[in-house]
Amino acid sequence: MAASNVHSLIFSKTSDLSRRLRKDSAKGSSSLFLVTFFLAFSSSILIFFYSSSTLKLNNNLRPDPTRLGLHANPFLELPKLNPTQVSVLKGTHMISSSASDDHHDQETRNSSTTPEPQSPPISSSSADGGTGDDHRRDQWRKGAVKIDSTGNMEKKEEIYHDRNLFLKEYHKMNRSLKIFSYPHQKNDPFANVLLPVDYEPSGNYASESYFKKSLFKSHFLTKDPSEADLFYLPFSIAGLRHDKRIGVGGIQDFVKDYVRNISRVYPYWNRTGGADHFYVACHSVGRSAAEKAVEVKLNAIQVVCSSSYFLQGYVAHKDASIPQIWPRKGKPPVRSPSERKNLAFYAGAMNSPVRRSLIEHWGNDTKILVHRARLKTPYSEALLGSKYCIHAKGFEVNTARIGDALYYGCVPVILADQYDLPYADILNWNTFSVIVATMDIPFLKKILQRIRFDEYLKLQNHVMKVQKHFQWHHLPHDFDAFYMVMFELWLRRSHLRIPI
Repeated sequence: MAASNVHSLIFSKTSDLSRRLRKDSAKGSSSLFLVTFFLAFSSSILIFFYSSSTLKLNNNLRPDPTRLGLHANPFLELPKLNPTQVSVLKGTHMISSSASDDHHDQETRNSSTTPEPQSPPISSSSADGGTGDDHRRDQWRKGAVKIDSTGNMEKKEEIYHDRNLFLKEYHKMNRSLKIFSYPHQKNDPFANVLLPVDYEPSGNYASESYFKKSLFKSHFLTKDPSEADLFYLPFSIAGLRHDKRIGVGGIQDFVKDYVRNISRVYPYWNRTGGADHFYVACHSVGRSAAEKAVEVKLNAIQVVCSSSYFLQGYVAHKDASIPQIWPRKGKPPVRSPSERKNLAFYAGAMNSPVRRSLIEHWGNDTKILVHRARLKTPYSEALLGSKYCIHAKGFEVNTARIGDALYYGCVPVILADQYDLPYADILNWNTFSVIVATMDIPFLKKILQRIRFDEYLKLQNHVMKVQKHFQWHHLPHDFDAFYMVMFELWLRRSHLRIPI
């Protein structure tokens, strides 16, 4: 019998019984005792049925879709946690106050051009969906993945959400997108932060400098603002940070004053309230650059590496996530999957609860190699020798580890909750990475080992296909990082125009 029908029946019978017993109670104290007894008995039955139906409802609640990631068996039995593990996991959601200190190498190799994306082979194999008993017992896990009629996971084999649509729009973007950059001269007092650098950018935060250099050399830039789809605010957050006149503490005032000045001199900001304007920032201080310029934060497109849903200034779909890439010249090295002996690898500063949880659970493991500091051996060799390379959130969500992993053909394992992944509008990350919730760090080894070798080969093959999207070049190549950022801007261009 349905819970609602049971509730109605009990209330109905209890009401009838109550009226009859109240009527009989006038006949004596024994009847009054019966009233109290039967009301108490009926209430107990009601509470029992209500609790049972509530528990049944709660058992059908579904976990976060990223609970185990698409590539883990959706019916994986997770071991129970002891009190110590529970307290550690609760700590992973705290915010660390220490600074980031990532470790990278600088290798150079021969240059090559990047071809147009090719369609990957379609495979008829599917992931192991578990036994029928597992399927029935763990029915609530269906929310984590899409299940087909046979009980197996449905998985796209394409690295793009829609390859045909992407290529169609990409070529349209390449033909027609126009960007106007507010002009500045070499004798401008802040030319060092407003004009492209005259050297090859390097380091963790090179992405914003590479973008500016590439844009100013490209056919997208126009000197005619009337034909522009977007307007570029060319200040460099990394440049402002290192300028002694500004520094970290003066960035917010600089951005506020800059926007105020261009809105007085030019009419373009005022036409849309800044909705067709954008700036690019890869350093984490860029997340707060617009705190004193509310119209920038709310209206302009922020193209940033710090792309977390937890950040107050980041608005998904309006803003764009770009990868933090350590620049390397030439073609990525190749290491066959069979030669990658380590299951997983991580090295870096222990500057967050996520990373400390990682070292606590896997610091002494022989399959998952986790290092709490810089390596004494070559960083590149550790990446080339591992099947999976871990991107663990530090003080900020952005590090260059995803770019590192992809460059060396290592499948990224992403431990960063609420991370708006780069190019997420275009790329299907579930085909070339493993996304694991930070609360599942104690089960990381089991999750990775449950991925069959043929499934790993598909992931690694797709890593090789997306490498070209995560590289900068002295002169941009089709489908490289510059063109992918341009496509993200194309998707966010505004058609709003208010006559002045």
